[in-house]
Amino acid sequence: MRSCFALWGRFALGKTSIKAKTSKGAAGDRAHTPQPHITMKAGIFTILLLCCSNIFMTFAWYGNLKLKEMHISTDWPLILVILASWGLAFLEYCFMIPANSIGSRINGGPFSLMQLKIIQEAISLTVFTTIAVTVFHTETLQWNHIVAFLFIIAAVFFAFLK
Repeated sequence: MRSCFALWGRFALGKTSIKAKTSKGAAGDRAHTPQPHITMKAGIFTILLLCCSNIFMTFAWYGNLKLKEMHISTDWPLILVILASWGLAFLEYCFMIPANSIGSRINGGPFSLMQLKIIQEAISLTVFTTIAVTVFHTETLQWNHIVAFLFIIAAVFFAFLK
């Protein structure tokens, strides 16, 4: 876990590529390929950051409804609700941007842009459903939701096919 925070810190400081192993090619040129254990750590850490990001995103988008239901924000002006949501969205971005940077092949990560987006959407819907069912208690998980999730899992599978 310590190495994951070190990886996140490197990206926060602007050192935006995953450490690559240098090896001599057959023609004597130097080829850079990420070490497998670093790529795997980057993939796992990307997914963890995306999970954190989506928790903040869900509360930024829908938290005001829960606050209203609890009679906390019933008298808040709309601008205050928006500013509170922006504060949560800022925290979302503090996790989302490093996740995309660490996970992207552009920076030596394991995922293409399409794969990152599909992973993010699958995580987003999973986090939203979990929060909607456990925090709001107004939603119930039905068979059509489960079928929709199976299609999302299929989308992730197809995104990783070569």
